[in-house]
Amino acid sequence: MRAPISVVIPTLNAEDALAGCLATLFEGVQASLIREVIVVDGGSDDGTVPLATEAGAEVLTAPPSRGGQLRAGCAKARGDWLLVLHADTSLTPGWTDAVTAHLATRRAGYFRLRFDAPGLMAHIVAGWANLRAALFGMPFGDQGLLLPRTVYDAAGGYSDIPLMEDVALVRMLDRKPVALGSVLTTSAEKYRQQGWLRRGTRNLSLQLRYFLGASPDKLAQVYRKS
Repeated sequence: MRAPISVVIPTLNAEDALAGCLATLFEGVQASLIREVIVVDGGSDDGTVPLATEAGAEVLTAPPSRGGQLRAGCAKARGDWLLVLHADTSLTPGWTDAVTAHLATRRAGYFRLRFDAPGLMAHIVAGWANLRAALFGMPFGDQGLLLPRTVYDAAGGYSDIPLMEDVALVRMLDRKPVALGSVLTTSAEKYRQQGWLRRGTRNLSLQLRYFLGASPDKLAQVYRKS
């Protein structure tokens, strides 16, 4: 029996973070869960592509739009399940137990979020993300998304948009995603650079504007400038 999960990771100059992400996937290979790892690169000019290739991932290239990159990667994937991860996230040891238990549900799931930083603000921001996902069934991409291929296809897949592609997909699912019994750790580098309050407020503003109908392309321009 083939392993059920195709892992899809969008990248753009992610050399520094990607190694840690890929290393945590080895547990899934050992547990016969991961069939393939597909890295969809948006035109990196660092060592992202050589690193992914050396690690045994299948590397695709696509224009630098996270929604489009994910759509291309998921179209190529052959697994019965898709596990979508950001390059700067790492799964925690024992994650395969939670995923194995979840496979029988045939519905979308997400990991609880934790930042690779100490301090109260890191706990508050991660806590809000986990609460939002639990209350509204609205996890974002940095929490990972595990879903059956049939559910993904029924929802129409990722939209080729540069921002909010995760929200757009989750809103189209027939049932709300559920929390997996495992945590993933994501990089707090951008929060450290920009400030926890400033970046957190900016993210909430972008999300609200999207829900009110703002164009993802215009929001992406704001995101890149801030």
